[in-house]
Formats: sequence, structure tokens, C-alpha cells
Amino acid sequence: MDAKAVEQAVQSKYASLAKSGLSTGHAGVRAVAEAFGYTPEQLASIPAEANMGVSCGNPTAFASLKPGETVVDLGCGGGLDVFLAAARVGPAGRAIGIDMTPEMLELARRNAAQGAGGRPISNVEFHQATIDHLPLPDDSVDCVISNCVINLAADKPAVFREIVRVLKPGGRLAASDIALKKLLPPELASDLGAYVGCIAGAILVEDYRRGLIEAGFAAVEVVDTAADLNAYAKLENQSGCCDPRKATPPDPTNLRPVPAVPQSRSCCCSQPTENESLHERLATLLRTYDVNQYAASVRVFAVKPP
Repeated sequence: MDAKAVEQAVQSKYASLAKSGLSTGHAGVRAVAEAFGYTPEQLASIPAEANMGVSCGNPTAFASLKPGETVVDLGCGGGLDVFLAAARVGPAGRAIGIDMTPEMLELARRNAAQGAGGRPISNVEFHQATIDHLPLPDDSVDCVISNCVINLAADKPAVFREIVRVLKPGGRLAASDIALKKLLPPELASDLGAYVGCIAGAILVEDYRRGLIEAGFAAVEVVDTAADLNAYAKLENQSGCCDPRKATPPDPTNLRPVPAVPQSRSCCCSQPTENESLHERLATLLRTYDVNQYAASVRVFAVKPP
């Protein structure tokens, strides 16, 4: 797929998501976040609109953040992990969010000003940039986190090199992401909607590990968390889409449709449409494919050598 077309599609869908009004206040959004490792207490401690149900893990849970550290979140969205990180590093620390979508940054800054319980979050800042060109000095960051975003980057080796560049010696990467257990079928791998939905842009686990090592990382771990990617089905009531577990006629490939269940609404189309939301596309993919056969939520950890 053309890298520029992919970037434009990703930016468009995430801009729409930023304006969707989805938040922890929606039961499905909250359920997805909890399925991927966030506690009710964590979700209650941050602005509700920082969580829009697009996580695939909780990187702050294993980043070992300490008071006074500087942490950067790649693809920060509405600020979910930035705000959790800010609480961990405290007033003497700094949490920086990077996102390429102006609408997401506007939402994140509004969330920071609103804070939790009406108290602004002051030790955060947000910058517009792509994650393969970070607006940060060399050796300036203690920890880089990311949540289901690196898979969206067209040039992942460039992203890995940028992370190494901005980390201090001994600094660490702690990311949650989607990686592949085996190659996707061609029709899924070439689906732009599947790329935006964090599936088609994912790389094999072994390639992810190799890419980090080649970029200069040590102590590299890319671990399948065994989380059920069908957790995104919990969003179907919020997206207005069909039940993602609805089976479709068997494909001539070796795909295994998810068993059908009753539903009360007409189903989404199997091909992406111009106005289809990100969550609707995720629902369609889960309805059509057993994504767990191919992809996994992974916990990524690596260290820049001293």
C-alpha cells in the first residue's frame, strides 16, 4: 500500500475518532480498556475522554516509571497513557505526548486542562509530529511508551531508530502493540481499512524483535500477552455497527469465521466505506476473520545500552 495514502487514511479516521465523543463513560469503551489491562481505578483517575477504546495493552503497567523521569508516548491520542505516566513521574517529571493528528492533540490538551476532578494536569505537553521524526533532542528521555500505534507506521525501522536516538543511555522502551503470529491472507494484508484498524500494518513477532536489535536495542522482549483481540467486539453498541461475531460465508482461504450469534440490526458491509468509523471497521474485521489466528497483542520491552 502507498505510504502516503496509508498516513492520510490513518489521520482521517483518528481525527473522526477524536471528535466522536467516545469515552470511558461508554460501557463498551470502558470494557475494552479493562480487557487490555487498565484497572477501574486508573480509568477513574484520568479525564474520561482520554480513553476511546483503541488500546491493545497498558504500557504504563510495565514501564517501571519513577518520580522525576521524562517519558514520551508515541501516538498519544487523547492522552490516556500520558496522564497515567504523568501521575507516575510526579511534579518533578514530565510526560510528553506525540501525535500527528491535530484533532487528537486538541482533545489531549483539552483533557489536560480539564484534568480529573477539575484539577488541571500540569506536568504534560503535546507535540504534533510523526513518530519516525520526533521533535526531541538526542539522549533526552528516560522512557518511551506507545499503545497500539507503532504497527501503523509505514517505516518501522525509522521509528525504532528514532526511539534509540531520543532515549538516554540505559533508557527503555515499553510498548503495547499488535504483531503477527503468521502472515495474513493477501486480501486482509492489502485492505486499507485493516491497516487503519491496526492489523494489516503489523509485522511478524520475530521481525519486530529483529528490528529492535538492528536499531541498537538490547534486552529485547516481544511477548504475546494472549489477550483476546475479539475484546473490540465490546464496542459494537457504541459504533453503531453490527455484532462483530456475525459469521460470513466461508472464504476460499483457510480463514475460520467466528460462530454466529443472534443480532438485532442489519450488518455492516464486508468492504470499507468512506464514512465507516474506525470502530465499525474493527467490528467488520472481527466479524469476517478470526483475527486471533494471525495477530497478537504483544508487550514490547527493550533497553538502550549504557
